[in-house]
Amino acid sequence: MGHEWTVHNPEGKRRVVVTKELPGPRWLDILVAADCAVEVCESPDVLSNDEIAEHIGDRCDGAIGQLTEDWNADLFAKLAAAGGTAYSNYAVGYNNVDVAGATAAGIPVGNTPGVLTETTAEMAVALTFAAGRRVVEADTFMRAGRFHGWLPTMYMGTRFYGATVGVIGCGRIGAAYGRMMVEGFKMNLVYYDLFRNEGLEQYISDYSDLLVAHGESPVTCRQLGSVEDVLREADIVSLHTVLDESTTHLINAERLALMKDDAVLINSSRGPVVDEVALIEHCRTHPDFRAGLDVVEDEPDMKPGLVDLDNIVVVPHIASATVWTRRGMATLAAANVAGILQGYPLWEDDDVLPLLSGDLPKATPSIVNAAELGLH
Repeated sequence: MGHEWTVHNPEGKRRVVVTKELPGPRWLDILVAADCAVEVCESPDVLSNDEIAEHIGDRCDGAIGQLTEDWNADLFAKLAAAGGTAYSNYAVGYNNVDVAGATAAGIPVGNTPGVLTETTAEMAVALTFAAGRRVVEADTFMRAGRFHGWLPTMYMGTRFYGATVGVIGCGRIGAAYGRMMVEGFKMNLVYYDLFRNEGLEQYISDYSDLLVAHGESPVTCRQLGSVEDVLREADIVSLHTVLDESTTHLINAERLALMKDDAVLINSSRGPVVDEVALIEHCRTHPDFRAGLDVVEDEPDMKPGLVDLDNIVVVPHIASATVWTRRGMATLAAANVAGILQGYPLWEDDDVLPLLSGDLPKATPSIVNAAELGLH
């Protein structure tokens, strides 16, 4: 049974396929202004490659896809054969995209960086407290009518103030999470990344000087030499890595065993970064260990046993789910496609805020294979 598609601006000369309805009006206005007829799938189901290819048909100038879809070389070849010259992922990550396959087909691949940073970091903070302070457990207990009065030992959790927070993958989002935890709760920060984050270290150093000037204890920020070092030392560990072969099951049984028995593990990156079977077993045998997951390994399915564990908090991949962020992502995805179709140059500033309101600059926000295709 086919899915329903809505066509906006049917008289547009360019045809753009969008595999899910996107939030806000600006993204659609951008494509319409670029003389595009925009066809949007109204189904909440994840489209198969065959379904996407069928709708691309014999003529399609561009597409916006989702991180739940497998945009492989065959699909890009189909898009190119239909005359397509532009694609954007509605996400900052693009592990679901065969970038080499797109490049071979001559198709630029867009993504949506710069609008998810603080929003995703905020969700990692929310999961940290929900897991560590046992919010979901206590809420369930309360709603079940089981609360009959205050008790000294009821739902005791983790104290974060002055503890050590660990970040694995200290790019934009990881650094933002680290700053939030240090500034908000006077924590010391340790991190592992292939590259030193000198800006973050200087920021924490300046903040530490401010604390000392006001009679408070200093805080520190240190890059450690390995993932294992962070796991051993930190009270809370938050994962902010990309997903590739080197990070798949980065957190496994052996590495979980290095963590403190009452540590908190947060994953708002990609599900397969954590070996979910190993995590379930670890949480089963370490009841004081806590985990907060925005993503799961077999999304949307959870591994058997996860749903039964009170010491794991899991939400349905909503780290970027604020109105401002999701609308900003839609704007960037649409501007990527519209920019390529209109021959606009690349946006050369890391700050994408000027693209999100007012008159849209004649620029293409973010193309991950720009260098390979000779775009500038």
